[in-house]
Amino acid sequence: MTLLFVAIVQLTLVLHVRNTLVDCAGEGARYGALAGNGTGDAEARTRDLVRSSLSARFADDVSARRVERGGLDEVEVVVRAPLPVVGLIGEVGDLTVSGHALAEVP
Repeated sequence: MTLLFVAIVQLTLVLHVRNTLVDCAGEGARYGALAGNGTGDAEARTRDLVRSSLSARFADDVSARRVERGGLDEVEVVVRAPLPVVGLIGEVGDLTVSGHALAEVP
């Protein structure tokens, strides 16, 4: 019974980390898509959000770029972070999430 409880708590933690990273990437992309902002702003905003929400080690690999999809200009933010095992201490692999936002026309 204890093993089942620990497994459920661990799964919940992994899903929390994933959902938090997705939200941070999306918010960073929206910030970078504002008129007057660029991909550097999107990366910095995403890093700040991840550091304040989780930990600095989850914000090590953040990248942003402008892409065109269906004739529309978008900002894409990709976050690669360690997949947590045993709380937030260990890691078993990488977790990659992304966020997108339509770029404003200046």
